[in-house]
Amino acid sequence: MPKIAVLQMNSGIDPEANFAVLEQAARDAKEAGCDFLFTPEMALLLDRDRARAQATMATSQYGEYHDRLWDLAEDLRLSIALGSMPVPLDDGMIANRSYYFSADGETPGYYDKMHMFDVELSTGESWRESAAYRPGDRIYIEPHTRLNNIGFTICYDLRFPALFDRLGRHDCWAIAVPAAFTKPTGAAHWHVLLRARAIEASAFVIAAAQTGTHEDGRETYGHSLVVDPWGEVLLDMGEEPGLSFCDIDLRRVMDVRAQVPSLANRREIPN
Repeated sequence: MPKIAVLQMNSGIDPEANFAVLEQAARDAKEAGCDFLFTPEMALLLDRDRARAQATMATSQYGEYHDRLWDLAEDLRLSIALGSMPVPLDDGMIANRSYYFSADGETPGYYDKMHMFDVELSTGESWRESAAYRPGDRIYIEPHTRLNNIGFTICYDLRFPALFDRLGRHDCWAIAVPAAFTKPTGAAHWHVLLRARAIEASAFVIAAAQTGTHEDGRETYGHSLVVDPWGEVLLDMGEEPGLSFCDIDLRRVMDVRAQVPSLANRREIPN
């Protein structure tokens, strides 16, 4: 039975400080006998000041974090699903990119967040991800892990069930949903959406989250969750940063898909 670790973070504007938290969590996860570590969205750099963030990403040190995580995963023999980090692109835009660093040291796979969070909230907060971030254009599935196939999404993707339907139909047994959900939307929608996506895909949903008040002034909801294919919440980490563990019984996927074979019964809806 695979054992996973979920890291709930209060990431800030210093990538090295964030990396130190992540590295220690990886070592603690390995010591606890885990096979995987899942981290939140923007685990290495969370900064709404885009000029300052761009300056941080332009440093040579920032470019080394990818390889440091790759080495860490291989050295510990621990697979690390980095929720995401901002990656500068050649055209001046940024990708919000998840990476999967496998325990066996294979070339990391990645997923770029597809759906951009462009919104004016009732609290007065304004978000325009599309002004700086270029959306991804492909799904990403990491095959044949100890969790079977793992599908990747990021935060706002949670609101688009077609993506989860596609991952379910590609036989994903687990789906990562790293996030930095705002407090108002998190309180209203986080639990119900994650449970719905797990039920629809008949898969485990693993949602590592940011939490608390951050250096850049934003507030995030926390409540990292692990949800089973029946929609049962197996882990809820509340609002404090930290590391938690969860055993994943993959027989649950087969049982649920046998009881409610919605993926097998699915039909194309005519126009």
